[in-house]
Amino acid sequence: MSGLLGVRLLLLWGCVCLGLPSLTQGALVISGYPEATQETRGAARSLQKRSTNEATSQVEVYSVTVECTVMSRFAHTVMTSKALNKANSSQEIFFEVDLPKTAFITNFSMEIEGQVYAGEVKEKEKAKKQYEKAVSSGQTAGLVKASGRKMEKFSVSVNIAANSNVTFTLTYEELLQRKLGHYEILTRVKPKTLVQEFQIVTNIFEPQGITFVDAHATFLSNELLPLVDKTVTDKKAHISFSPTVEQQRKCPGCDGTLIDGDFVIKYDVNRAKGFGDIQIVNGYFVHFFAPPELPRLPKNVVFVIDRSGSMGGRKMAQTREAMLEILKDLHEEDHFALILFDNYITGWRGSLSKATKENVDEARVYVRHIRDDGGTNINDAVLTGVRMLVKDRKEKRLPERSSDMIILMTDGMPNYGETNLQKIQENMRFAIGGNMSLFCLGFGDDVDYSFLDVMGKQNKGLARRIYEASDSAVQLQGFYEDVSSPLLLEVDLRYPENAVDSLTTNHFSQLFNGSEIVVAGRLTDNDLDNLPVEVFGEGFEEKYEVQGEASALNWNVVYPDEEYIFGDFTERLWAYLTIQQLLDKSKSGTPDEKVNATAKALDMSLQYSFVTPLTSMVVIKPETEDGTESPLIADKLTEEQRQQADKMAQRQQADIMAQTQQARRMAYPVLTPVSNTYSSPSYFVDGDPHFMIELPDRDDALCFNINDNPGTIFTLVRDPESGILVNGQTIGDKKIPLDGKINTYFWRFGIIHRTLGVRLEVSTHEISVFQDGKWVKLLWSDTGSLKGPNVDLLVKKDRSLTVTLKDSVKFVILLHKVWQKHPYHQDYLGFYTLDSHLLSPAVHGLLGQFYHGIEYEVTDLRPGEVPEKPDATMFVKGQELNVTRGWQRDFRRNVKVGENVPCWFIHSNGTGLIDGDAADYIVSGLFKTA
Repeated sequence: MSGLLGVRLLLLWGCVCLGLPSLTQGALVISGYPEATQETRGAARSLQKRSTNEATSQVEVYSVTVECTVMSRFAHTVMTSKALNKANSSQEIFFEVDLPKTAFITNFSMEIEGQVYAGEVKEKEKAKKQYEKAVSSGQTAGLVKASGRKMEKFSVSVNIAANSNVTFTLTYEELLQRKLGHYEILTRVKPKTLVQEFQIVTNIFEPQGITFVDAHATFLSNELLPLVDKTVTDKKAHISFSPTVEQQRKCPGCDGTLIDGDFVIKYDVNRAKGFGDIQIVNGYFVHFFAPPELPRLPKNVVFVIDRSGSMGGRKMAQTREAMLEILKDLHEEDHFALILFDNYITGWRGSLSKATKENVDEARVYVRHIRDDGGTNINDAVLTGVRMLVKDRKEKRLPERSSDMIILMTDGMPNYGETNLQKIQENMRFAIGGNMSLFCLGFGDDVDYSFLDVMGKQNKGLARRIYEASDSAVQLQGFYEDVSSPLLLEVDLRYPENAVDSLTTNHFSQLFNGSEIVVAGRLTDNDLDNLPVEVFGEGFEEKYEVQGEASALNWNVVYPDEEYIFGDFTERLWAYLTIQQLLDKSKSGTPDEKVNATAKALDMSLQYSFVTPLTSMVVIKPETEDGTESPLIADKLTEEQRQQADKMAQRQQADIMAQTQQARRMAYPVLTPVSNTYSSPSYFVDGDPHFMIELPDRDDALCFNINDNPGTIFTLVRDPESGILVNGQTIGDKKIPLDGKINTYFWRFGIIHRTLGVRLEVSTHEISVFQDGKWVKLLWSDTGSLKGPNVDLLVKKDRSLTVTLKDSVKFVILLHKVWQKHPYHQDYLGFYTLDSHLLSPAVHGLLGQFYHGIEYEVTDLRPGEVPEKPDATMFVKGQELNVTRGWQRDFRRNVKVGENVPCWFIHSNGTGLIDGDAADYIVSGLFKTA
């Protein structure tokens, strides 16, 4: 095997143990490079795909396991992968894991031929100084990088000798947060290859009792569904998925895998009325509080909306879209106000209005006319909202028992009025005085997130980044949904002072519907079996006051058949929660509080081996041939670092786009005349079968494949208003090729225009049109035309058919003729849509759903399985997808050669891009709608 060849065997999976908004997600990549210099690796990228496949087979990933154990919401996740270098020379094996930015790495190790190399958590500054020589000489590299909105990528590589194996193990922990009434555990499964031992196991232990467990996956077929093993008892759930190699295969004898998508588990626990649930273990306790059936409190919300010039275009449009939906969701007992700001401050009304239907309708009309202009005067805008709430509260215009909040939406730095960030924070803190909550939503990468974060936390609120993407409106609505239904105000959870110490935060300004309050602490008496507790709060009609006494559980009774493998979970949960809160205080407290909080958070991070923004995990790789060690350092990224990474990724993406467009122009100069480019979007399906949405206004394209059994009929276009229907039937190869891959193509289309009375059947053999009560046939072997009152047909010999429907859409069908004696392939058709804008907004189908536009955003550009095809993250239709930059062919100009069009490829039959599932578009006949 050539030592120049770069091998990248991609094994991608992820475990997410989460309760949104804290997303616990992972993805594992195992890849190998034969030992070579950086220059030779670059040269290797020009080698042919055949050689890459030969080298890939030299690295075998024979085991992938993800085990997620959830004990009372505290998730402990272990990711393990074993790989073997079967080559006769050493190879560099890569291990990559995507994990949530809110999780703490606690352990990492590599075992190579019985020798274990373990990571060690050290103080960040000391670790940096200790290895600064290696850093300056380029012998070390950061292990953690930003990866999407909620993730960061941990990656490490090691050189493995010939015929040797390596085992990678990564452990991280996180407290699940309850959102909208449930917890969620998501496992992202994208192996890209067959794995001998593949297993995902989740065990949930909840002493309160489990009310429901739901498990599903985007890739589950009827054959794979029975492989999901789910066993649920009163206090325990076991879910596993462990397909054999044969069950993973796409087809008998081929190497493709069916496992590609998300495996999702949702669950919730029993909730008794009263003070909640307290668990005492080994001298620590944790208190969960989310009482059922509480009436919601009215809320008084002032929306402070940035309409400065930088909010122009899509950001302003998405803000309007989100606000229109948010206003519709207000309850009639709520009160609301709208404040717009640029250089100056404009209010919809001078005070808050009750959310009656009439007021909401008027406000929505006002929102539709918001336009961008001017600078950014955040200080005066928020202060105006504060004064409005204070004034209305003083004049008793608002319900006595109700929640006051301000929601600030902005995309930039203050540049008008008061511009000193610290002064603005001081002004807000003084004006609000702890009497209301301030939630800060920051658009895009130009906003100073730390400024908004501190300002929110100083005023009983929080900050959230709104990513500038096609789903920004969905992000805004999602945030509002989290805070739209307060149940209790000023919640205090109290315990005897002489019984507990080192208590986490036990006062909360609000409890929202579907969420949960968590308090943990250390007992002064380790033998204490009973802990008195009191809970106080302000409810809708009266004060909420409950008292009780919690008793320590006998775990041998609760789980008699379980070996107690997670006995220190309450202590680690307490440490995790304490560190998170100390890190918050280190940003938003007084100068002394910041110093003390930072010091204590550092001590606890080291004590419990958590990788936090104050610590680093140092991994010493085995000595290289020259006898040097290469230390690797894993850090915890700050939000500022993530913003910088996002900006860099966007620049890289722009560079890639420019390069691909340049390559396209260089490769096809004759086929792309300047005077004859396609200026409007085009939508087509061609090949085996490749669906393409070309968007010239964005100089971009999206593409996906639909793979199913030969003979399947799909709906491509269906417009119920105009009566147009286009269905297509697939055909397979003559026999299965040696590589085992089953290729399918469209060979027959049925086209109907019910209003015009047109019915057309086009196959690779002939063209039939129903006209004047009878069928008329045309042959591909002749050039000709047929004009009728409602449809015109133009046939170019053995090349194309143009179908023009009267006052409506135009279709072009291309004939691809294959050598008759070809051992595998057969003739097939391509289908192209022109003038799609003439169809109604109700049009749908695999192609039709895109005729009136698609909003999406691509970020986080990163190396892909093939060097020339980078991967990226796409946000579309409220989904976050892994996509790959690739090429598909547009054959309109040259039916034999075609033109390469760069596009973002959406995997798994277009899952996440198309509405629903590919199976939803299957119909029973060529002219049927079901």
